[in-house]
Formats: sequence, C-alpha cells, structure tokens
Amino acid sequence: MTVTTSTSRARAVLPAQRGQAGVRSQSSPSLGFTLVELMVTVAIIGVLLSLLAPALQRTIGSARGFKCQAALRNVAFDFALFADPAIHPSRGADAQHNNRFRISTFQESEYGIDEFWSHGDQAQVTIEPGESLDHMRCSEVAGAMTISRNVPCTDAGSIGPAQNVSYGFNARLNRIEVTAPWGIQSEPVLLTHEIMESPDVPLLWDVDGAHALANGVNTPQFSTPTLDMQYLYGNDRFWFPGKRHNGSVNVAFIGGHVLSSRQPLEEAGWQWGFAPN
Repeated sequence: MTVTTSTSRARAVLPAQRGQAGVRSQSSPSLGFTLVELMVTVAIIGVLLSLLAPALQRTIGSARGFKCQAALRNVAFDFALFADPAIHPSRGADAQHNNRFRISTFQESEYGIDEFWSHGDQAQVTIEPGESLDHMRCSEVAGAMTISRNVPCTDAGSIGPAQNVSYGFNARLNRIEVTAPWGIQSEPVLLTHEIMESPDVPLLWDVDGAHALANGVNTPQFSTPTLDMQYLYGNDRFWFPGKRHNGSVNVAFIGGHVLSSRQPLEEAGWQWGFAPN
C-alpha cells in the first residue's frame, strides 16, 4: 500500500511539473532581432549616413583643396627662384635675353619639356597621377597627363589632353596688347626680376580644361579674364577657372601666397589687370 501511494503521488506531480516547464518555455524571451527591429535599425543608420555624408564630403574636399594649395605654393616658390638671375642663371633658350625671361620658359622648366626635357629618349610620355609632376596637378584632376618633347609650352600638344590640365598661368604675363600706328597687336612679354615687386598679381590658378575646349582654346595652360584687353582676350574666351574645391578656385600669386575664392574677380587687391611694361 505504501509503495502504491508514493507512485501515485509521483505520477500526480509530473503533469504539473511538465505544465510549468511548458509555460516557462513559452514565455522565455526570443534571442536576436525581429524583422521589424532590423528594418528600424537599418532606417536609422540610413538617416545618420544621409546626415553625415555631406559633412564628410566637404571634409574630404577641404583636404584635397589644401593639397592643391600646397602644390600651387611650390610652383610660386619655384617661380621666385627662376626670376632671380643670381639664383637661377640658366633659363634655357632665354639665356640670350640678358636676364629677361618668358613665363612659358618657366612653365617648360616645371613640366620638364622642350629644352628642359627630362624624360629619357621618348618623344612623348604619359604620366599617371602619383608618378611625377604632382606639383603641376590639382588633386581633384585624376586623369593622366601626356607631355611632348621639343614642343614649347605655348603650342597645343605640349601638355594634354586639355581636359586633364590642372593649372593655367596668367596669360597677361605671356602676351599683351600693344597699340601701334596701324592698330592693336599682341606682343610677347619678357619678364625680369622686377615682377617680384608685384606680389598681388595672380601667377597661376585652377582651370577647367573642358571649359577651355568648349571656348575653342586648346592651350588651357594660359588663362586670363578679358577686362581691358578686348582684342587679345575678348569675350572671356581665355577665362575658365576650375571651381572644383567646394565651389572655389585656388589662386597662387607672384608673392607666393595662395588664396581661395568663389568669386575671384571680385576680390579686392587681386591685380587681375596687371600687365608688364
């Protein structure tokens, strides 16, 4: 009798225990995310990225802009050395001009073309970004640059393709208008070290090579606004600034400083109309 009673009690308890275990099993929390929770999380991440992306893009653009400014500053520094006959007495073909030189000769020395050719025996060399000549490239212009031997910087084909040219030099330092008895004509400019006495004259800046081609200009390495030179640089044909740094163009000056502006022609003190005598 005693054994039977104990067995019955055990059997009576087991269903209750199984029931309690079943209740606990059904009420235990689920591990992981539900589909709704996952979708909400993804939506929140998407919103955060949409808010942060413009700021991140501006930050990256600013960093590239600073790199471009550093390159321009290096070119301006080289120009100061090139302009000083005591420091840079050898100016290639301009040695015959008695301490005077052309801006195109300085360009050729920077690119290493024409009489300054420094790229082996090849007649033409294609240089990818990062290989060399980085100081003659804007960090926002990623295309390859092709340079040709025995072609002066004033000629089309010396540097190209035009849409990959980063910087344009002040064309007023290359050619100016001169009034003659028979009318207006253009003449080449020969610079001297006295040009360094005009520190606020723009020397070179970001240009848009594709815009230059659209204007019919295949030498975007020279640029200038029209201003008073209607004959030589009329209709702003040679004015194609590259506003690729958050809408601004970087400009390097004779004095070596580099400034950035969305409206460069409206900046006080920037001597865009300067022309050497």
